[in-house]
Amino acid sequence: MSSVPESLRLRREVSPLELFYDLVFVFAVSQLSHHLLQHLTWRGAAETAVLLVAVFGTWAYTSYEATLLDVNRNVTRWMIVIVMGLGLFMNAAIPEAFEDRAWAFVIPLLTTLFFAGAVTAIAGRTDALREHFRRTLVWMAASAPLWVAGAVVGSGPRLWWWAAAALVDVTGTWLAHPLPGHTLSSRELAFDAEHMLERLRLFFIILLGETVLTTGRAMTEAPVDLRSVLAAAGVYTALVCLWAAYFGGGEDVITTAITTTTDPVRSVRLGVNSAYLVLAALIALAVGSELVIAHPTGHGSTTLALLLFGSPALYLATTAWFFRTTTGGAWKERLLATVVLIAFGTAALWLPPLASLALLDIILITTAVILTRAHRRLTVSLKTATTN
Repeated sequence: MSSVPESLRLRREVSPLELFYDLVFVFAVSQLSHHLLQHLTWRGAAETAVLLVAVFGTWAYTSYEATLLDVNRNVTRWMIVIVMGLGLFMNAAIPEAFEDRAWAFVIPLLTTLFFAGAVTAIAGRTDALREHFRRTLVWMAASAPLWVAGAVVGSGPRLWWWAAAALVDVTGTWLAHPLPGHTLSSRELAFDAEHMLERLRLFFIILLGETVLTTGRAMTEAPVDLRSVLAAAGVYTALVCLWAAYFGGGEDVITTAITTTTDPVRSVRLGVNSAYLVLAALIALAVGSELVIAHPTGHGSTTLALLLFGSPALYLATTAWFFRTTTGGAWKERLLATVVLIAFGTAALWLPPLASLALLDIILITTAVILTRAHRRLTVSLKTATTN
């Protein structure tokens, strides 16, 4: 069991300030989707992935820090407000970050990371917390020269420098920023796991909401005819199914698992790690949806197959890993659905986009129904195991 004193185990709701802060990332996700849509090449996908790591990394760092510091403290509130302003400037530079606005992206990014990390390293509530964020600053210092070098060089080699920086950042996040002889003892860290879980839950709704906004924009530009209406309805159906794949009992499973584990920090950290790929999947789906609505009776293509079928496959495979490592259940169904999506996704190479979307909806509807039942069984199983 954890030895963290009960007085340090905060339990609080997500504050209006944190929700206000998350709005900056509605804008960020929209910018990332637009960048990918405008650069539908392998390089464009790589650029989007690098920017995604930077953008979500700032959200993850600052959300963790706000949770660990307690948003009711003045120092935490000021940190969020300042980081929110920096994030607005950073996200505004996303479309031209690989062109002539590299510094407009990098300066707010690095300022955010070092400022928020330094605040937590100084104002953390325990010695263990302050020591952990000092290690985090070391990892940030390792990637910062790569971000700066990428801004200095031309747009061609910039991708390689920034990809290296993103790799350092995401590796640090996934490994909890270890240094030789020093690692995170998460069982001894005061942490409001339920609060951070709620932050992730709300961020997921933001991601789905951005796909809804993308669909709405595409509908306003498409002609009002049967094909466009069917395409929009098909995209909406896919979104509802992806929503149901988690909110159809999945959040109850995760909440039960985290509240009964002896290491809630690890469970939430795995959720943050998986969110990188979930974000990538939903951005790709948003772009694929826009293409289908714009050209519902066009020709099939590799690009459309990857966007329409590859994105939900990535989403389900990632959440399968998360459920397997945190709850031990409801992962085989997700993995099977991933295999089915990959197998039938090849049809999108030849089928018209509208037909491919119909096939996708059939698979996702079936998956959502199966997962809803699996979640109910797993929740009962976890609660029964706890009481016994």
